[in-house]
Amino acid sequence: MSTPAAPSTRTGHSAPLAPAAAPAVAAPSLPPSPTRSPTRSGGGGGDIGRGYWPTVLAVASAGVMLPFSVTGAAVALPNMAAQLGSSTGSAQWMLNAFNVTFAALPLAAGGLADRFGRRRVLLTGIALVGAMSLLVALAPSTALADGARAVQGCGAAAVLASGAAVLAHATSGRRRQLAFGLLGSSFGTGLAIGPPLAGTMVELAGWRSVFLLVAVMSVPAWLCATRAPESRNPAGTALDLAGPAAFTAGLACLSLAFVRAGAAGWAAPGTLLLLTAAVALVVLFAAVEVRLGERAMFDVRLFRRPEFAALVCQPFTVTLGFVVLLVYLPAYLQGVAGRSTSASGLLLLPMTAPVLLLPLAAARLAARTSVRAVLTAASALIVVGALLLTTLRGDGSWPALALPLLPFGVGVGLAFGVMDNAAVGTVPVENAGAAAGIFNTMRITGESVAVAGAAALLTTLTSARSAGGGLSSEAATRLAGHAVQGRVDEAHRAALAEGFTGAFHTLGLVLAALSALGTVLTWCALAPRRSVNRSRAPRP
Repeated sequence: MSTPAAPSTRTGHSAPLAPAAAPAVAAPSLPPSPTRSPTRSGGGGGDIGRGYWPTVLAVASAGVMLPFSVTGAAVALPNMAAQLGSSTGSAQWMLNAFNVTFAALPLAAGGLADRFGRRRVLLTGIALVGAMSLLVALAPSTALADGARAVQGCGAAAVLASGAAVLAHATSGRRRQLAFGLLGSSFGTGLAIGPPLAGTMVELAGWRSVFLLVAVMSVPAWLCATRAPESRNPAGTALDLAGPAAFTAGLACLSLAFVRAGAAGWAAPGTLLLLTAAVALVVLFAAVEVRLGERAMFDVRLFRRPEFAALVCQPFTVTLGFVVLLVYLPAYLQGVAGRSTSASGLLLLPMTAPVLLLPLAAARLAARTSVRAVLTAASALIVVGALLLTTLRGDGSWPALALPLLPFGVGVGLAFGVMDNAAVGTVPVENAGAAAGIFNTMRITGESVAVAGAAALLTTLTSARSAGGGLSSEAATRLAGHAVQGRVDEAHRAALAEGFTGAFHTLGLVLAALSALGTVLTWCALAPRRSVNRSRAPRP
């Protein structure tokens, strides 16, 4: 979750923005705005007068809602699952359903925004996020909550795809820089305050209050968005429907496979069948996008540039562990450590606060050194934090918990300050929009896969370590699934605490290996090109 990237310069695509941001980082990569009226074309940059602040407030308010919809739901999940009597799988889909649609649909929503109007798609997205959050708050069953969360993810994708485009096509100059700076700050604020605020609300008013708050927040955001100018791209090409359909289906199959693996094992026929289907659908998606060429929503040709490919993989090596801890560490602290919901949220501040404070400093540091140096250092810090995760204990003190979380927060905060603009800057300016869209899609997809995959891995490892002591394999798996969601009964607390803690230690080693690989690849892929220097050298 990071900085809003540059708006699209390609026909038919609006580049999405992404949560958790660096103030005033995105603006320098914005392409020059045409002088056409923002109300009738894809260009803009005009002065919208009194509509400026309502437009900025609308997009910024929506920017707070998106990360809170992720972190707040994760903190509320243990209480929600216990009160609704949810099974492990159905409770997990409260997170996965939102993540799948949120990850798969931003580029498709961007195409709709270009064709039917960016303000219209923004209004629709805000309304869906708010209405579905209200439905979750009132849901009498987990099945209804899961369905509402899937639709809410569609709304979040629409907001993601249209919010930055609305600002980019309605502002210019310093007003644009201010607008994107405020947007970035709103994402960082939503991410930083999400866990402690949600924890306090769950403790004082119950889990439903978390979703009610999102619904309430959507009302002023929607009203302000009605004042935003409309813009569209009248020359947009035909919508790419086959690509998003294959991508969404593949991501859903992968999430289903992870849920199935946590319950039945990785070698179960159902798990293997779903994994095979996911791979086949992703291959089909790639084939469709290659065949469509310039009309594709996902321009795979950009991956021919090694530096772009390395930067696109950054979210997998930098933010993957951050997201996993953001979602599952509160459950560990509540279930195994027996801490209150509000305390669990506050304990995440060493990790979330740097993400709010560091991105702007990271951009300045990169200007003095290099993007290569900053991103390599960020990955190295994640390695340190992941290794220190092996010291995690449920009964540990606050400083002991902060020890691994602080390197995670500093590393991710530094990366968030430069990743987006660096990805856009590695391609020609005419491909900036496509690069931003691909980068944001890969980031959100990585986060979605991380949330689903980590649940399966933690459940499997906890179950393996907790088996025995009179527990059957089936009972150990069931209790491990509940523990990963923060539900631990007193009779099995000791066994589950040892198993869950050991699972986190193993996860730390996996994350450290992945981030170490990312550190090396980043350093190598972003090295200055020698061929460029040779081509500029005078001929003999």
